[in-house]
Amino acid sequence: MNLDFTALKRPLLGAHMSIAEGVDLAVLRGNSIDCEVIQIFTKPSRNWSSRKYSAEEIERFKSHMKTGSVKIVIAHDSYLLNLGSSNDFLRKRSIEAMIDEMERCETLGIPYLIAHPGSHTGSGEDVGIQLISKSLDIVNKSCKGYHCNVALEITAGQGTNLGCNFDQIKRLIEGTAEPERVQVCFDTEHAFASGYDFRTPELYDKTFKEFDEKIGLKKLVAFHLNDSKKELGSRVDRHEHIGKGYLGKEAFRFILNDIRFWGIPMCLETPKNPDLKEDVENLKVLKSLIQG
Repeated sequence: MNLDFTALKRPLLGAHMSIAEGVDLAVLRGNSIDCEVIQIFTKPSRNWSSRKYSAEEIERFKSHMKTGSVKIVIAHDSYLLNLGSSNDFLRKRSIEAMIDEMERCETLGIPYLIAHPGSHTGSGEDVGIQLISKSLDIVNKSCKGYHCNVALEITAGQGTNLGCNFDQIKRLIEGTAEPERVQVCFDTEHAFASGYDFRTPELYDKTFKEFDEKIGLKKLVAFHLNDSKKELGSRVDRHEHIGKGYLGKEAFRFILNDIRFWGIPMCLETPKNPDLKEDVENLKVLKSLIQG
């Protein structure tokens, strides 16, 4: 599923919002700071199971979407899932949990479930990639006819995490039976930590040219906008406030003013407190970088 908000002719900005006390309240939190897009967990991110949404909660969620600034909601899967695990029990449990999350997304009308591909946990890159692709096949087969698609997130490459470069993402997608149902989320901190530099015009063009050649820009359906606490190629996943890390403001200026990406959901995952003041400040910085 590819949504087209390009008619907006501007970046579509927002932040990850808490679902505490109800998934519907995440939309209100996003509306309170004028987000046009928010990202949520469909259930607590550190739990394998969670309660089902009530009919009233679903109705409130959809009602809030009609009245505020938020135009689109994307979701992120649980941190517990590992579709590439060599442990059959854990991999099966992860597949079942992802199917549950896809069902939640479909119920709420969420178009993309963003997912860390998984870790091979010692079995090796080739085996891990094969297991992830096969796991995605099971998920997609179980969710036949769904409007929601999985969007694989580029990772920082910590430990045995897969999906840390464009070649791996390409192999993961091409290894599925329905590659058209698998999209991509570009996390700026993760890409930088995995070795992609886009802090100058030349490096920016080089990075996204390679992305287009190996994966295809049409596959890119979401951005996570995060600065980095660690240097280029660190392989460490540590997010920083916009302009206060090793990426700096210019890298974000390039993305925000690239008309190819206007209308694509762009969400902050920067450090925050419940009062959302950090989100407000980071969004202010991002908006200041938009030219014209």
